[in-house]
Formats: sequence, C-alpha cells, structure tokens
Amino acid sequence: MEVKIRETDEFIKLGQALKKAGLVSSGVEAKEVILDGEVQVNGEEELRRGRKLYNGDTVSYNGEEIKIVR
Repeated sequence: MEVKIRETDEFIKLGQALKKAGLVSSGVEAKEVILDGEVQVNGEEELRRGRKLYNGDTVSYNGEEIKIVR
C-alpha cells in the first residue's frame, strides 16, 4: 500500500500516514498504537506520533506495510 505526500509538502507525519492509509480511524487511535510500540518505521520501533516520513520510508503496523511516496 502507498501513501502519497502532498505536492506542497516535503514530509507526512506518522500519525497522519496511518490515518490516510485507513489503518486507524482517528488521531487518538494512531497515538495509542504508536505509544504501545506497535508501529515500525524502516524496520525499527517508533514511539513518536510526529515522526516525519519522507519519500521511500516504510511503515509497518498490524501486518500491513505502507510505503511513503511523493
């Protein structure tokens, strides 16, 4: 699955990417799963909801993988 960064933006935040991909239904849910250590960015556990994701980054959560694209 791919999540596109808007043309006017350089990055997308982790919580926003999870919502945009439909893997969580709200920012609160995104915060919870991130703080619970359920999300990985580029193969490493990530605990910051505001982590900036750039073109080529990958996010793994609940058996799903998201690729960030421009």
